[in-house]
Amino acid sequence: MKPRVALVHDYLVDTGGAERVVLALHALYPAAPIFTSVFDPQTTFAEFRPLDVRPSFLQRLPVRKSNYKFLLPLFPLAFESFDLAPFDLVISSASAFAKGVITAHDTAHVCYCHTPARFAWRLPEYVAQEQMGHVKQAFIQLIVHYLRGWDFAAAQRVDHFVANSQVTARRIAKNYRRAAVVIPPPVQVEAFTPRADLGDYYLIVSRLAPYKRIELAVQAFNALRLPLKIVGAGTDAARLQKMAAPNIEFLGHVPFAQLGELYARARAIIFPGVEDFGLVPLEANAAGRPVIAFAAAGALETVRAGVTGAFFHEPTAQALAATVQATDVTQFDARVLRQHAEQFSVARFQERIAQFVETQWRARAT
Repeated sequence: MKPRVALVHDYLVDTGGAERVVLALHALYPAAPIFTSVFDPQTTFAEFRPLDVRPSFLQRLPVRKSNYKFLLPLFPLAFESFDLAPFDLVISSASAFAKGVITAHDTAHVCYCHTPARFAWRLPEYVAQEQMGHVKQAFIQLIVHYLRGWDFAAAQRVDHFVANSQVTARRIAKNYRRAAVVIPPPVQVEAFTPRADLGDYYLIVSRLAPYKRIELAVQAFNALRLPLKIVGAGTDAARLQKMAAPNIEFLGHVPFAQLGELYARARAIIFPGVEDFGLVPLEANAAGRPVIAFAAAGALETVRAGVTGAFFHEPTAQALAATVQATDVTQFDARVLRQHAEQFSVARFQERIAQFVETQWRARAT
């Protein structure tokens, strides 16, 4: 007998890697409803619109993408209010609250954890990532002690943790005292096509926030005088543009189809930040291009030095510039780069998740 499955996700208001995980999970379990706190079909992926999405009572409040974080104290109650008794298997996709759902004693709960909640365990990083003003910062600092306690208790409700990277698995062990199996998130490999007609530019694809450390690349390419294109937007954009020499071009938001061409024609992709996983290096490889990345965290799990890219080891513009100068981008084989990225494809992710869930479900059923 197949289990009755429910999916749970923190909030459906963005178009990021976490939302792509939910879409990949739903493709595996197409009959599963998706429980979430708030759902904005206009700001998340259009693929969610025809699905059975069941938002919490927070949906009835005047919640918008710009203000929903002010409701953080209510999110634990929102997820605990869901009735999941009819389901045999619950799969949560969580970087915050989704893992806190309450399930029946005979229901298996598998949590795919993108990271332990940053607001609870890495508050300065969370404030920087969310680009918060002083009012929001003061509000978060006021409630963080309560949220940290709830977050730890919620993690104990999970039967099995799956982490998106070794970095996240170590944080789960540290913050929650729980073990986790590592299954990397899906990469839209099929959306990218390598090309032979390379351009003369390097490329960054990133949210423009201070913690992304794009200024290292701006400073490095100011000195190198090589063409650099930057895709992305954020509150740091104006500051970065003021710093940048004329050889650096800011493109803002770019349609996904155009992004694939930018990847495929770039000499190399620059990845100066520190990420739990980081999809950009693998998207670059899927498009047949190498990555020059800072040697830390998720990049160490996805970039193979001399095979799919190169590392710089000090978080300075000088170290990045030296690595750019020392890296012969013509030495990289687009076919090898593509084959590396295919190890992280949607199909491979689904295969790994399905196997893990099936194993846990069968063990519970016996």
